[in-house]
Amino acid sequence: MTMPIESPAGSIPPAAGEDSLTWLRRLRASGPDREAAVAELHRLLLKAARFEVGRRRASLPHLRGDDFDDLAQQSADDALLAVLAKLDDFRGESRFTTWAYKFALLEASVKVRRRAWQGREIPLEENAWGLLADLSAGAERRAEEAELFTALREEIEGGLSARQREVLVAITLNDVPIDVLADRLGASRGAIYKTLHDARRKLRRGLKARGFQLHPNREEER
Repeated sequence: MTMPIESPAGSIPPAAGEDSLTWLRRLRASGPDREAAVAELHRLLLKAARFEVGRRRASLPHLRGDDFDDLAQQSADDALLAVLAKLDDFRGESRFTTWAYKFALLEASVKVRRRAWQGREIPLEENAWGLLADLSAGAERRAEEAELFTALREEIEGGLSARQREVLVAITLNDVPIDVLADRLGASRGAIYKTLHDARRKLRRGLKARGFQLHPNREEER
């Protein structure tokens, strides 16, 4: 039977496999063994980051090879710090390396999105009204669809706060990534998610009050 190994911040989960236990022991040790484990972990995270950056490189056609490698290195560095800071969050539900890889994939995806928007203006909400007009126009569209889009625009303009309107339009109509918008607005990702959630909930309630039948969305009704 494997006994939990205590560390200053917590214990190793008994459900973890032997490979995961070894990783945790080495990373919680001191001296050369820990340094070797950290270096090995960084190599694994760099491999994951390079994969994710490579998968997304089409969104950065203006960058060169060295730029992609720099993004991967930054992602691996930040992922390593995050993993080491959250060792006690590991619950053994997957292999330790699988759990750690996710940090690198997240860091790489965020950095690629931010680089893709670097120097670009966040589209103004007025730019989205043309899109809504296009969606509601056209003889081939059914009358009820045109009516829905018209009501949607009216609810966005009159039923949301300026901040909710800004966030909703930027993310849902102009495809601005949440982390990019958070940076530009000086807000946390959590705050942006909350604003988006509240805006969507208001829209659903407003459209329901107008008599539109919408698919149920439990999360947005909370």
